[in-house]
Amino acid sequence: MLKQNLQQKLLQKLSPQQIQFIKLLQVPTVSLDTRIKEELEENPALEDLSLTNLNEPEDQYPDRDPEEDTYKDEEKGEADEFNIDDYLQEDNVNEYGSRYDQNGDDDDERKEIPIAVQSSFFESLQQQLDLLPLSDKDFRIGRQIIGSLDDDGYLRRPITSLTDDLAFSQNVFAEDEEVEDMLKVIQGFDPAGVGARSLQECLLIQLRKKEYDPIVKKAIMVVEHYLDEFTRKHYDKLEKSLNMSSDELRGVVNEILKLNPKPGDSNEVNTKQMQVIPDFHISNNDGFLILTLNSKNAPELRVSRSYQEMFEHYEKASSKDKKLKEAVQFVKQKLDSAKWFIDAIKQRQQTLLKTMNAIMQYQYEFFLTGDDKNLKPMILKDIADRINMDISTVSRVANSKYVQTEFGTFLLKSFFSEAIQTESGEEVSNKEVKKILEEHIGNEDKQHPLADEKLTEILKDAGYNIARRTVAKYREQMNIPVARLRREL
Repeated sequence: MLKQNLQQKLLQKLSPQQIQFIKLLQVPTVSLDTRIKEELEENPALEDLSLTNLNEPEDQYPDRDPEEDTYKDEEKGEADEFNIDDYLQEDNVNEYGSRYDQNGDDDDERKEIPIAVQSSFFESLQQQLDLLPLSDKDFRIGRQIIGSLDDDGYLRRPITSLTDDLAFSQNVFAEDEEVEDMLKVIQGFDPAGVGARSLQECLLIQLRKKEYDPIVKKAIMVVEHYLDEFTRKHYDKLEKSLNMSSDELRGVVNEILKLNPKPGDSNEVNTKQMQVIPDFHISNNDGFLILTLNSKNAPELRVSRSYQEMFEHYEKASSKDKKLKEAVQFVKQKLDSAKWFIDAIKQRQQTLLKTMNAIMQYQYEFFLTGDDKNLKPMILKDIADRINMDISTVSRVANSKYVQTEFGTFLLKSFFSEAIQTESGEEVSNKEVKKILEEHIGNEDKQHPLADEKLTEILKDAGYNIARRTVAKYREQMNIPVARLRREL
């Protein structure tokens, strides 16, 4: 049975301009240039002033009457205004670009860092294989093995799978023993340890290449029979089981620690390293902090002059047929899109500066000294309340933007932290507690590292009343292992 009822709902919808602004706001500086190029390619009504001739005459159309920048649809009898001045700005005036271009020579910023040409890991192995006097069958088996290695240099697939691949893909029928023999040949290639099927085998391959050393022989024994105890740092068990002194075991441990557990990484050059481009610069002028926006965030954009000519031709046309009307509607759409994009870029710059200025004022002492202990507890709501914006807007800025200071380049998100109350009732940032933890762990006796319980007592003596599980959480956030794994001989 069909039923009919009434419902009252309150919905909030974002306009296309708001959606465009939100997307632009969360784009980091390193990707903003790409986003602008995409918009320039999609919208012919948008121009980049840095790519156009800035020496052209200021007034290209001296005979034009500004009042003629509108047209009437005579058939409808309605005035449908197109004021081109709403879309254009003077060529020699960059309203929002020049104010932020305070960071040196643009030519220096555009220079690319040259990348050294070097053989990749797999190319190096293939070159070594090419130098061996092998039969065609063995060569194809070796090539199959090299192609089956992962990025760490390990062979994770069973030998039977390689045998099947050779039969089905290359029509090479080989026995498992033949593949095993060829694998041993490849395990003799550089870097040492390549072609191993486990961490244990990888370490043993490297150690057996220098087996003449007596310490290495003992290291082989440890890796071969006591690898689990070694990784867990149960040094007492190793000393008893191998009848070694502490000094002997220390030499064995140091020898093992020299080995490379991931030989595939040794030859690989990462040509696509993430380049951090700061969005802001903070400089200290005799105790007064100066905030500037990176010039890359202020592109010189304008609406294309050629679209003004299209309107003029339309106004002068004696007949306005359907195709011409469709053309002018297309032009208007592109003009609107270009104007919205320029407005979104302007709004992005204003929001970035407003948010960063609030963060700088809130953490003024830190930006003066660079000491983590001067960081105040700060959450997103604190900044959102100061600038009268939504928390989500502050979050979009903080998650992907960087600031360059005299003490290094920082992600804005790193300035936000929770508050911890001391015994005196004062609220401090948890980053201050992490800094103290890091200092005590760095200065501890590595033969008797500090357990979480002891670290908790130290913090309580310093006036920070926090639980042991909180200490463990902070230690894990700083990627510091437990006391047992920090122990050294």
